[in-house]
Amino acid sequence: MVTGGFLKGRSKADAGTATSGAPARTTAQRQGDAAEDRALRWLQTQGLTLVQRNYRVARGPYARGGEIDLILRERDGTLVFVEVRSRASRSQGGAAASITASKQRSIVLAAQHFLQRLAVPPPCRFDVLAIDGERLDWLRGAFDAGG
Repeated sequence: MVTGGFLKGRSKADAGTATSGAPARTTAQRQGDAAEDRALRWLQTQGLTLVQRNYRVARGPYARGGEIDLILRERDGTLVFVEVRSRASRSQGGAAASITASKQRSIVLAAQHFLQRLAVPPPCRFDVLAIDGERLDWLRGAFDAGG
């Protein structure tokens, strides 16, 4: 686990379970974990390398900041911040349509915090991996830091 200030970056393996005293993961959380696992495996087959998973930052001691589902690196060194969204079907507009401007801002906040740790920030971009049922869509450069 990485800590510093209000930062908590941790892997799914660090997440609490009923036996550790922390609450058990909900069905929605387990489904999200499975979607992130699927997305990570697929992105790795595309040549990306995992840097960190579930990077979280808070706005303050009691305020949520942002979370980045996956941070990966392209072969050319580009850092890729990936939001994974999963829906059972496209009936409500699909997974990609569920990423609001507010969600984009929270991802950008977390990315800016992550980049501050680096002496020389590399080129980076914000991608979305949308899973609608069995369909997987990789939206490169889905949004930018401007919102």
